[in-house]
Amino acid sequence: MSIVVDSPAALADAVGSTATGDWFAVDQQRIQAFADATEDWQWIHLDADRASSGPFGATIAHGYLTLSLLPRLTAGLLSVDGTAMVVNYGLDKVRFLQPVVVDSRVRAVTEVASAEPSPQGYRVSLRTTIELEGSERPALVADTVALFVPEA
Repeated sequence: MSIVVDSPAALADAVGSTATGDWFAVDQQRIQAFADATEDWQWIHLDADRASSGPFGATIAHGYLTLSLLPRLTAGLLSVDGTAMVVNYGLDKVRFLQPVVVDSRVRAVTEVASAEPSPQGYRVSLRTTIELEGSERPALVADTVALFVPEA
């Protein structure tokens, strides 16, 4: 279920609300594409034979790959009517708590932590936890900040 707000000015009313996304599989093709895009070709991400006897028993997603999936995993979880655009404003805190082993499924749980007016619109802090299917411990927790710009 998503969080729906009728205007950027009403974002403060959504503080404390949470929404959960759908499960999403992280496969080796995606890990390889990320490695190629970032030129991070470490064996724990790409060498299945070597990784099978490594610390995780298989290849793992890059931590930054998991972080980069936030837009995909949180898409549609917060809908704010009357918004011209939403701009990434920054990250306050990111923690990689557990590796995402190849073919694992992850999903986002997002909470509106704060919403403050600013000269450009409304700065919204979101605490997003990336859950790892079958695990009590999340893969990642990130506190992000987005700028919601109202329609003119």
